[in-house]
Amino acid sequence: QVRLVESGGGLVQAGDSLRLSCAASGRTFSSYTMGWFRQAPGKEREFVAAISWSVGSTSYADSVEGRFTVSRDNAKNTVYLQMNNLKPEDTAVYYCAAGQLLSRSSRYRHSAYDYWGQGTQVTVSS
Repeated sequence: QVRLVESGGGLVQAGDSLRLSCAASGRTFSSYTMGWFRQAPGKEREFVAAISWSVGSTSYADSVEGRFTVSRDNAKNTVYLQMNNLKPEDTAVYYCAAGQLLSRSSRYRHSAYDYWGQGTQVTVSS
C-alpha cells in the first residue's frame, strides 16, 4: 500500500525558510514523478513543484521559481521542498503526490497524480 507522509510545516514570518519532507513507502518509485501542490482556503489546488524520481528533472510554478527547491533522497525514499523567502501568499496546506510515467506537461496537473499525502499546513505571517 502506497503511503506518502508530509512533515515540516509550521508558522513562520515573511522572509523565513521552511523545509517540507515527504516520506514515501509501499512500492518502488523509480518510474514516478513526485509533485508538491498547495491549496489555500477558498482556492483551487495549485501546482508548486515536481521532480522525477529517476533522473531528478524538476519543474516549478512561476510563483515559486527561484525561492523553492525540490529534491529527493533515493536512499531515504524522501522528497523535500526547501522554501526560502516565504511570503504571506505562500500560506496554504501543502500536499505531496506521486504519479507514474508522467509526461513533462502532465506533471502540472493534479489529476495526473495517483497518490496523495494528508497535507501539512504552512502559515506565513506578514
